[in-house]
Amino acid sequence: MDRLMVMNTFIRVIETGSFSAAARHLRVGQPAVSKAIAQLEERLGVRLLSRTTRGLSPTDAGLSFYEGAKRAVDEADEAENAARGTAAALTGLLRIGTSVTFGRLHVVPRLKAFLDAHPRLDVEVAMDDRNVDLVEEGVDVMLRLGESFAPAHIGRKIATCRRLVVAAPSYLAREGEPIAPDELSRHEAILFVRAGTSNRWAFRRGAEEISLAGQGRLRVTSAEGIREAVLAGIGFTVGSEWMFDAELRSGAVRPILVDWVLPPVELWALFPAGRKASVRARTFVDFVAGSL
Repeated sequence: MDRLMVMNTFIRVIETGSFSAAARHLRVGQPAVSKAIAQLEERLGVRLLSRTTRGLSPTDAGLSFYEGAKRAVDEADEAENAARGTAAALTGLLRIGTSVTFGRLHVVPRLKAFLDAHPRLDVEVAMDDRNVDLVEEGVDVMLRLGESFAPAHIGRKIATCRRLVVAAPSYLAREGEPIAPDELSRHEAILFVRAGTSNRWAFRRGAEEISLAGQGRLRVTSAEGIREAVLAGIGFTVGSEWMFDAELRSGAVRPILVDWVLPPVELWALFPAGRKASVRARTFVDFVAGSL
């Protein structure tokens, strides 16, 4: 039992980045956390943490120990849940990763129901548009839209969403509405620019197919910026229906070229490879799949 407690302490130090933050999470004093880590390093005979003026980071040995400790604690939690015969008794910390816009629009608003269902569970949401290393960031499950994932991850497809061409009514009133994909070249496209993202669109209507590259003077590196530019009437964009769900319902943006179909966007749940997904992560993914 003491060994699991020390492992859990070390995990919290890595995931929070400091002794003081880990102590607050564990509801103990900072000296107790410092003492536990010092005793752990002494017992193992290796340095697990590198201490600098910028904070704490795991050494190679520390990262290896973190992975093993994480597996051990997760498996212990899962064994307890199995013995109780219910997933409602989930405990510990679940760290979720998501892109900023999808997280703001579709993850955070749903968390109250999830937290209410699991009152002993703590949840941390890391919202970042970067492709992060799940192990280094301590993420249990990452939600990603329509992106390829590295071999360092294992994934489960949760849902599929339509991709649409959308624009604000003010833009369409000013510039006119295109009625065929090849007319988009005469309009202002708001382009999403990021490594691995293509601005070539493949339209299909029955047996007819048209492929074209987006052209526009405005390029934006975040989905939040794309949304604001469209709402400001600067131009059109191609995005997922999830990205403009509320605005499509309110009429703040309009879909155009609706008789043409674009390849859909897939929502994936990614887990760190080499580690069985925890019952906490699997339960959360089931919740997201059901709520969407």
